[in-house]
Amino acid sequence: MAEINNYAPMFQNIRTMFYLLTPNESSFSHEDEVPQYVQQATPFFISLVLLELLVGWLRTGGLIFSLNDEVTSVSAGMVSRLPQLFVRGLELSSYVYFWDNYRIVELPWDSAWTWWLAFFGVDFCYYWVHRCAHELNILWAAHQVHHSSEYYNLSTALRQSVTQQCASWVFYLPMALAIPPSVFAVHVQFNLLYQFWIHTELVRDLGILELVLNTPSHHRVHHGRNPYCIDKNYGGVLIIWDRIFGTFAQENDPVVYGLVHPVRSFDILLVQFHYYRYLWRRFWRAQGIKYKLSVIFNGPSWKPGLPRLGNHLEVPKVTVASVGKKGALYNPEWPLPLKLYVFIHFLLVLKAFDDVLAAKMILNQWTVILMTGYILFTLTSLGYIIDQRSNSYQIETLRCAVLMILQMQGFTKPVAATLNVFIEVFISLSLLYWVMQFITQLMGGKRKQN
Repeated sequence: MAEINNYAPMFQNIRTMFYLLTPNESSFSHEDEVPQYVQQATPFFISLVLLELLVGWLRTGGLIFSLNDEVTSVSAGMVSRLPQLFVRGLELSSYVYFWDNYRIVELPWDSAWTWWLAFFGVDFCYYWVHRCAHELNILWAAHQVHHSSEYYNLSTALRQSVTQQCASWVFYLPMALAIPPSVFAVHVQFNLLYQFWIHTELVRDLGILELVLNTPSHHRVHHGRNPYCIDKNYGGVLIIWDRIFGTFAQENDPVVYGLVHPVRSFDILLVQFHYYRYLWRRFWRAQGIKYKLSVIFNGPSWKPGLPRLGNHLEVPKVTVASVGKKGALYNPEWPLPLKLYVFIHFLLVLKAFDDVLAAKMILNQWTVILMTGYILFTLTSLGYIIDQRSNSYQIETLRCAVLMILQMQGFTKPVAATLNVFIEVFISLSLLYWVMQFITQLMGGKRKQN
């Protein structure tokens, strides 16, 4: 019995990811008592990603992912959570403020009826958050990050925008008129966690559940760039909202994933912010205030003379065969040793990110700022290496020097006592390699000048 009790928290975390906790298990009197369900689920995210890779390899005899894409997806997830090192999420903070000042009634936090009302309320609001993120260009600038992968696997679920919560909080405020923040804080996390497991190609059909729930099949359509997939299946947990509001599409032809106009880069900052630059250019080129506002508030496909959402008949027709066996248009080849290098350094920054997130309450503000800068610097530099940019050796040389200083000053925790020596040697060799590359490039430049 004691052994069963020891495993109880683990089973509860697993059930949380599938929205299988009961009202009795997940009702709290105050929002500060609500567990950090998303943070607690991180080890299970990684475990399920690895399990999916194994099952996919056994089933298909090949890999169902690209290291380039996988690193970029997880990097985007890390970047999207960096603001949490400094402030509580906007969705919950604004909700609490609205509840404190404008609530009309106060439903009991420990009532099953309140719990279920919040379940439907959060999912209904999420449908409109998600739909508006596709139909309003200014919101699409944030949400496009999640659709930028040309693969579809569990790591794609982690590819999130750092700016999307700047607008999503508005859609949940009507719930604050009656539903306590502690109940909202539970369901807004559960809703997000549920959407992790539906990002897979390994689960094909769930039978009668397809009528009610958002499933991998429905969500594959949502991530497709086939014409029949555009602006469809916005649901979070339930697909009934799409059926009610006319945005549902059944999976038919094999889905080709990604953006209609792919980013063609693994630079994490470019993936996060490139559409804002594009939107800014369109805004300034538009003639007159009417067209300028239309660029901001109409759909991404809108052009003068077209309906608000544009004309989906103009979306390029694509098939899996036309973009390659694995459906990836942009996947540059690079040497295996360099892939191992990027993979190891990515694991190191992932460990640093997890350490900072876990200890943010006891670290001083300057340490958090320093480590946040280092994490962003590392993810950017690794993206430059994957893209094989000409200046990547310069940036990586500086990054390795910074990492060595952080290691020597104790800002990064050892992975394990037995591995720490090997890690330090690896960092030293990394710095030496890039310094040699830097010198070689300088000498080559001087020879060309002579």
